[in-house]
Amino acid sequence: MVDIGGIPNLPPALIYFAGAALLPLLGKGKARNIYLIVLAALGLIGVALIRPQTSWGFSVLPGFELTFLHADSLSLIMGYIFALIGGAAILYSVNIVKENGELVCGLLYLGSALGAVFAGDFFTLYIFWEIMAFSSLGLIWYSRTERSTNAGMRYILFHLLGGCALLGGIIIHYMNTGSIAVGPVELGIGYVLLLIGIGVNTAFIPLHTWLPDSYPKATIAGAVFMCVFTTKTGVYVLARTFPGVEAVAYMGGVMCLYGVIFALLQNDVRKLLSYHIVSQVGYMVAGIGIGTYIGINGGIAHVFNHILYKALLFMCMGAVIYATGKNNLTELGGLAKKMPITMITCMIAAFSISGVPGFNGYVSKGMVIHAAELEGMHILAVALILGSVGTFLSFLKLTYFTFFKRNDEIEAKEVPLPMLIAMSVTAFLCVAIGVYPELLYGILPYEVVHYQAYALGHTIGTLELLMMTAVGFFTLQYVFSPHERITSDIDYIYRKAGRGFIWFCEQPLVTVANFIDTGLQRIADSFVWFSKNPTAASKIMVAMIGAVVTRPFNPAYMRYERDLEELKKRYPGEVPRVAIGTGVLLALVLLTLYLIVYLTHGVLWV
Repeated sequence: MVDIGGIPNLPPALIYFAGAALLPLLGKGKARNIYLIVLAALGLIGVALIRPQTSWGFSVLPGFELTFLHADSLSLIMGYIFALIGGAAILYSVNIVKENGELVCGLLYLGSALGAVFAGDFFTLYIFWEIMAFSSLGLIWYSRTERSTNAGMRYILFHLLGGCALLGGIIIHYMNTGSIAVGPVELGIGYVLLLIGIGVNTAFIPLHTWLPDSYPKATIAGAVFMCVFTTKTGVYVLARTFPGVEAVAYMGGVMCLYGVIFALLQNDVRKLLSYHIVSQVGYMVAGIGIGTYIGINGGIAHVFNHILYKALLFMCMGAVIYATGKNNLTELGGLAKKMPITMITCMIAAFSISGVPGFNGYVSKGMVIHAAELEGMHILAVALILGSVGTFLSFLKLTYFTFFKRNDEIEAKEVPLPMLIAMSVTAFLCVAIGVYPELLYGILPYEVVHYQAYALGHTIGTLELLMMTAVGFFTLQYVFSPHERITSDIDYIYRKAGRGFIWFCEQPLVTVANFIDTGLQRIADSFVWFSKNPTAASKIMVAMIGAVVTRPFNPAYMRYERDLEELKKRYPGEVPRVAIGTGVLLALVLLTLYLIVYLTHGVLWV
């Protein structure tokens, strides 16, 4: 453990884990709320006090050390934004979460995400990775609906698959290199397994379906936590292990377009936001895959900015659901005057995610696109630009049909003050970084050089593209109107395949098993029947064979049939006694047959 000015640098995960352990002792009143706010502040201070190049760990075995705190510029920027938005999510939750168990899950989730980004070795990372999966599951199941229960089961199955792949890759990597330090991985099976494990959490296509399936079914506060940590932790680990992998960069382009297309088709407001997590994480993945200093800076800057505006969007839509009880665009509208603060903060978040100049998303999106163009990845750059157009269309749709479309029947009022404060502070940060990006540049992993966010040509081009998109939306508004039909994703194939597998297990496999069981039962019954009187049974069998053989010759066939009927009536009858000599002879014959088989088998085996 390293001390800075007498203050120990402890893993910040410990603060939240201890806070979660003590929370149930405080009941559900004001004391609990004050405690949560103090805990959020302590967590933020704990991360802020950590200095680069400090570490904290202990040896488990000689030469095998688990590192629970490894601080450098990359882990610190992740720690700052996790602690910051974690505090906002805690503040947002204090008035609307009634059960301490849900808050415990949120604190464990936040703590484990911080534990993962500050982990200095793969095994420590894996421990926190799994805690993240199981603690976030509680945020889904606390909705206490059948849909959330089923979605939670699918969610955890995906993450168990990813966790197993990750662990397998870690073990193979350790066996090949003898190192457990988190870092680049050699090509091989371990490389593939690690990429799959990270890809599940990062929502690679087609490993993404757990995200839009589960996030809309989480609790209102739980969704705010969930939109932040899992995918961004995946991006962080990707930056540690697979920087500069071209295939990863193009996967980011696929994610960007795929997510935005499906977002445009959604009616459920939180499902629309969930697909945009897939799309926006695509920019981060692309930046990491490009691998240059500006690419990685852009990817990590977008992680920071995305966490701010995406958490704000989930807060705003959570506030709408809390106030109205409705979560579909077809049921909403007319909320601009009834919930003005929510509307303003949501508009700020929408402009931020759409990359409008003056808001934080513009800064980091431009950096990633610029990095792609510098490396000659023009197809990737076009995909990212098209993703921006689709994103703006999505959020014109979201904000218009939520707040401005006429709906005289809806009733709502502003949400409690803690929710409004959390939303307002987060919205302020989105604007502050957009207006003065140097606030972000100073904490990025690499020094920002040769990039000007507000270069005149880039800014004017972006504004022109956004204006044309807005004109297109309002001109073709009927095309983008929300609908109530269900949109199937790749998970449709997974579910069909799963049902087919279950049918195969329940029908063909069970039929074959029953057939084998019935056959064996009949064979066993035959042995029992034969053992009652082997002599009479042999005569019956001879008569049966004779009847079959002589069936074409009618007179002989009838004689065998009469003998067979007579023998069956008398069976088993009196069992004849066998002389001792005959018994010994039979035993010797059986032993001889056994020896012949054994010796033949032995010769064949050799």
